[in-house]
Amino acid sequence: MEIQENGFIFSDDRNLVDIKAVHQYLSQESYWAKNIPFEIVKRAIENSLCFGIYKDGAQAGFARWVTDKATYAYLCDVYVKNDYRGLGLSKKLMSLMLFHPDLQGLRRYHLATLDAHGLYEQFGFKALENPERQMAIVVPNIYGE
Repeated sequence: MEIQENGFIFSDDRNLVDIKAVHQYLSQESYWAKNIPFEIVKRAIENSLCFGIYKDGAQAGFARWVTDKATYAYLCDVYVKNDYRGLGLSKKLMSLMLFHPDLQGLRRYHLATLDAHGLYEQFGFKALENPERQMAIVVPNIYGE
């Protein structure tokens, strides 16, 4: 699946993903995966449904779904590089991802965000109705500081 618009390419072709660029962003610029090792990013990409935004062959944005492609999908590692923010790229990426054929008919789409609630609400995401039913094991600072 690929869309070209305004000089950007949006694609689900995992072979296009610049793993080094994604690792650099996640390990150095994100708040959720600070210091994540390269090998973990590589393995995560290999085992996820990945989407990239590309400008002149370079990684401009990224997102991935952890999914069984039958019942559940968890959206994570979503970013657009600072130079390209404010251009509507995240909205275009979300549209592409939510209408992907492998993600139709699922009973739950899940994500966690610190500061992008407004973006995701536009696509039907909302706060959990019964958060007391949700549980997690969280390992703080797993990649060190």
